[in-house]
Amino acid sequence: MDTRRLMLLGVFLFSLFMLWDAWQKAQHAPVAADAAVSASADGAPVAVRQSRDGAPIPEATRNLRGAGQQAEVLASALPEDAPAESIFVETDLVRAEISTRGGDLVWLGLKNYQANGQGEDKEPFTLFSDVHLYHAQSGLIGGEGAELPNHKTFLVALPGPRDLADGADTLEIRLAAPLMDDVRATKVYTFHRGSYLIDVSWEIENGRDAPLTPDAYFQLQRDGESPEGKSFFLVTFTGAAVYTDAGKYQKVSYADIVKGEARFARQADDGWLAMVQHYFVTAWAPQGDTLREFFMRKIGQTKDGHDLFTAGVILPVDRIASGQTGKISVPLFAGPQEQSALKAVAPGLDLVVDYGWLHIIAAPLFWVLEFINKLTGNWGWSIVVLTVLIKLIFYPLSAASYRSMAKMRVLTPRLMQLKERYADDKAKMNQEMMKLYQTEKVNPLGGCLPILVQIPVFIALYWVLLGAVEMRGAPWLLWIRDLSVADPYYVLPVVMMASMFVQIRLNPTPPDPIQAKMMLIMPLVFGVMFFFFPAGLVLYWVVNNLLSIAQQWHINRMLDPVHKAKQKQAANDQNI
Repeated sequence: MDTRRLMLLGVFLFSLFMLWDAWQKAQHAPVAADAAVSASADGAPVAVRQSRDGAPIPEATRNLRGAGQQAEVLASALPEDAPAESIFVETDLVRAEISTRGGDLVWLGLKNYQANGQGEDKEPFTLFSDVHLYHAQSGLIGGEGAELPNHKTFLVALPGPRDLADGADTLEIRLAAPLMDDVRATKVYTFHRGSYLIDVSWEIENGRDAPLTPDAYFQLQRDGESPEGKSFFLVTFTGAAVYTDAGKYQKVSYADIVKGEARFARQADDGWLAMVQHYFVTAWAPQGDTLREFFMRKIGQTKDGHDLFTAGVILPVDRIASGQTGKISVPLFAGPQEQSALKAVAPGLDLVVDYGWLHIIAAPLFWVLEFINKLTGNWGWSIVVLTVLIKLIFYPLSAASYRSMAKMRVLTPRLMQLKERYADDKAKMNQEMMKLYQTEKVNPLGGCLPILVQIPVFIALYWVLLGAVEMRGAPWLLWIRDLSVADPYYVLPVVMMASMFVQIRLNPTPPDPIQAKMMLIMPLVFGVMFFFFPAGLVLYWVVNNLLSIAQQWHINRMLDPVHKAKQKQAANDQNI
């Protein structure tokens, strides 16, 4: 098998991997279901209990205290005509809307991220909204038969500031629940300056004669649709995730929840639960080692026919004696997938930046890219510098590959002669070709193997550039104003196609006419794919191709005179 065939095989395998990866992720895309039923882990229907107000109720409150069974939560749709007031909040990083119905966080805009990247649209990117019915909800359950407020109970907003004051580090929003069975509860949101972390607390005053041991639930509601729509070429994960020290990071697709095939840690004394989408994440991150139960369920469908889900965590509230006040608080992170910020919130939360099975390679690559950006101040130029560094690191391997291809380029005419001479005797042809390889000291595998070694790094960098929220809205130069979206004028994809054609011209022509035609078609196929890729990804490939062309041209120029001299000497020896 000649070098060009091996190269073609390598490129084909790489392309096949990318298509397989996209297909695998597409299999986890949300699917519609006609019925909204609860299912246990093995797919069997299970009964779900409900309080008088429709609040979530654990299968047994004692489960949280060691029974080891999964809690089930029911969050039915709110009545359309239910009146509710809105509380509008603003800090240095976010704008938020809190509904008095349950005190739900129903709208959240991120001021540092525009809705459509950079451009004339100055509207903030909305994470929570009614577009996907994406809300953060919480409430109280259990309590020895006491009726407690939940995410459907009407609360009253207490007086206080709604905007983060200059010089203030925190902003507190308090909502009081009505007195229920001699229990008074207050829901408190605490926003922090310079942070996407929001503390969500319940203060519970027990006016009963007996002690109170309620549980608190904190959940996220969302439909199962991807925020950016479906793309065959760029498929990113949208779904739920759970992390525990024992189970580590576990992704759960909405489709698996519908089918009752969701596999995740149900109980643990640590960990967090999140809903993940491209570039952004929302996570409940309880602190301490309190035993907690994680749950995920389909609860119905939206008006548009999309499946609606909830995922959350249930925690026990410490025993509240009669006449005393108890409190439970859980941090809610709702913001971009900035790895440094995620690591500070909870262990393992940075894993929501999904690098796939090459995380061990991708994570250091992003660290280097981030370090370079601190020096350049431009993510586009940082990609260029990182590409050059990777090329320098792999220079010995790529140089060996290009030398082999350059030698094969010189031998191609002689190989063609052997194919024509022994067209009817393939065994003899292969024997003569191997003899020629040995005489010229050419390894037909030498051009392909070094390239195969580098492929994992290329794939890892692909995932880094695809998943880094830092690319969103980041300009490079001239018309490239956002590295996370496709080149608006398709200049970079066209340059990449042209560079691939040049590379083909520098390499030896495959003896097989079919292979030669396939090599000419490849730039067109890749070019069509890269028309849909983010500009940052295409920029990396363009720079890599240009460096490869320069290296291949230099090696060809060095080796050609040597082989010409050898050929001339051989001709002279034959004449003598």
